[in-house]
Amino acid sequence: MVKYTYHGPKSVPLTPKEIEDKLKETQEEMKVVLKWKKENEAKKPKDKRALSWKKREAAKIQKRIDSVNGMLMYWKLRVEGKSHFYASIELNEYWAKLNGKQEAPSDD
Repeated sequence: MVKYTYHGPKSVPLTPKEIEDKLKETQEEMKVVLKWKKENEAKKPKDKRALSWKKREAAKIQKRIDSVNGMLMYWKLRVEGKSHFYASIELNEYWAKLNGKQEAPSDD
């Protein structure tokens, strides 16, 4: 019979410096996404197909902006000293709100 014991975490937790670096990377990514959005808005559709393409692109861009905003929120919470567990719960609530899955609070 083999006795299993706890050997600690499988990976080393991030240092505060690494967490701040991740936040800066995410902020830089947001600048790139906003530039992409601005370039897409500047394009003028020439026909109906181009208009539908632009709408699809706008949906992709909005999804990416939402994703980066969620990661910004996550890394800001981590910089504030919150745990990965807490920040992940907040991120999941953010996505649930965006997807419309979160129920409105009742007045009981």
